Amino acid sequence: MTAPSTPSISQLQELPLPTPAFSYFPQTWGWLVLLLVSLLIFTTWAFLRWRRWLRNHYRREALLRLSQLQDASTDKDLRLGALRELPELLKRVALSMPNAPEVANLSGAQWQGFLQSTSPAPLPADLSQQLALLAYAPQAQLQALEPEQIDSLFSTCKQWIEAHHVAA
Repeated sequence: MTAPSTPSISQLQELPLPTPAFSYFPQTWGWLVLLLVSLLIFTTWAFLRWRRWLRNHYRREALLRLSQLQDASTDKDLRLGALRELPELLKRVALSMPNAPEVANLSGAQWQGFLQSTSPAPLPADLSQQLALLAYAPQAQLQALEPEQIDSLFSTCKQWIEAHHVAA
């Protein structure tokens, strides 16, 4: 009789991996179609959001500049320049709108009408007059403005820049 031999490590073999109990490929074409339609919808949604983000670039820049002007309006040395730039900022925003109408020559009641027609919320009836005052009033008259009046003007301008309607 032969004596049993001790197994050697060289005799060990790796066990084969079992086959998965399911296939990674969808069993019906319906799931594949659903996946493709979902990807198409998501891609379309992402593309439209990206285009909207690009279209609103002028808004983000204007809101940033408005914030800088509002901060400057609290400093007595910079207040006059900040107040003088506010009407110009609103006009630049109106000119930067996609499919911008002819607003460069609007003033007074026409400018007020444009601002009101593009705003979803009501604006003060004398907003265009306040903006004209900021642009053309003597320096002493601007220095005499109350801080509450300045804050109200900045908040109205911010509201319009954030929410104005752009005709597509």
